[in-house]
Amino acid sequence: MSSTKPLAGLKVLEIGHSIAAPYAGMVLAELGADVIKLENPGAGDYARGWGPPFVEGTSTVFHSMNRHKRGIAADLSDDATRTKVRALILDEMDVVLHNLKPGALEKLGLGAEGLLAEKPSLIFCNIGAFGRTGPLSALPGYDPLMQAFGGLMSMLGEDGRPPVRVPVSIMDLATGMWTVIGILAAHAERARTGKGGIVDTSLYETSCAWMAIPLADYIASQVLPKRTGSGVGMIVPYQAFPCSDGHLMVASGNDNLFRKVCGVIGQPELADDPRFTKNAGRVEHRETLIPILSAALATQTRSHWQEKLEAVGVPCGPVQTLDQVVTHPQTEALGILQTLPGHTLQTIGLPVSFNGQRPAYEKGAPALGEHTESVLGPR
Repeated sequence: MSSTKPLAGLKVLEIGHSIAAPYAGMVLAELGADVIKLENPGAGDYARGWGPPFVEGTSTVFHSMNRHKRGIAADLSDDATRTKVRALILDEMDVVLHNLKPGALEKLGLGAEGLLAEKPSLIFCNIGAFGRTGPLSALPGYDPLMQAFGGLMSMLGEDGRPPVRVPVSIMDLATGMWTVIGILAAHAERARTGKGGIVDTSLYETSCAWMAIPLADYIASQVLPKRTGSGVGMIVPYQAFPCSDGHLMVASGNDNLFRKVCGVIGQPELADDPRFTKNAGRVEHRETLIPILSAALATQTRSHWQEKLEAVGVPCGPVQTLDQVVTHPQTEALGILQTLPGHTLQTIGLPVSFNGQRPAYEKGAPALGEHTESVLGPR
């Protein structure tokens, strides 16, 4: 592959708002697709106002989710405008993706089946809340709701404390990723058959996918998982430990790594204790082992233990704050923090490179309706 734009030539209409659909559209755009973002001409995408902070009057959320797109403002309730949008889809678009409420586009005459009847090569992607079918299929939903409803929130935090959520929108972002995967799969199929089709995904299906391992464990054992804070239920020790100046994540994912941890902290006998020799025993006796390790690690700084653990091959690292992530040499070396040319705005680039080259940050998010006339013609 000689280019960071492998999707060049693919034309996509994104009728999206908030996070899931815009993130999918942005990924496609950064990979080279020509993505046109359609917004309501009033306030536009809700995410424009999700701040502070704001850059040039628009939230950083919007900027970070809508790079490299062209933007049009179109009132789909207006017959003339809707006719133009329909013609745009049928004449030019390869893909339509949206996260409007179920049935919204059908009411406007822009539903998947009607468009596919006229243009069988079209790929039409529905991003829903609870999924295409079922008793909840018509309901709206947001990321925190799916973290709760899908079971993830029941596992976060520590037993005896209120539930917490992952503060980033992982359900939205991952649904955007599944949207891209589905579109690329349909695109590959169309290359073979010439036919497009309907791709469906949803926040709830994404939440179920995130929970694949815990759900499989529960189905097999019929035992609900305990909440383990920074740890995990099936591996011990595999969590953040308090040191004298902060927390250090220690990921000893097998028996040999545990033995090395014991050697580093000066207690090699722990690895020979029948309760702790095997991971299953360490999981069973978590409440006994973790305080022993915590007491040992609390005696020195994070950097002290990190140096010694890394020297013997034990994966570990400090729990960093965002300012530390931004300034870390590894972040800088990867070039994943990108700056828009001619601007001070920085955002995170795609976490993928082609032959060592990451897709560049070349074009910022569009102003509301910035490209309406050039795409749809005079009003």
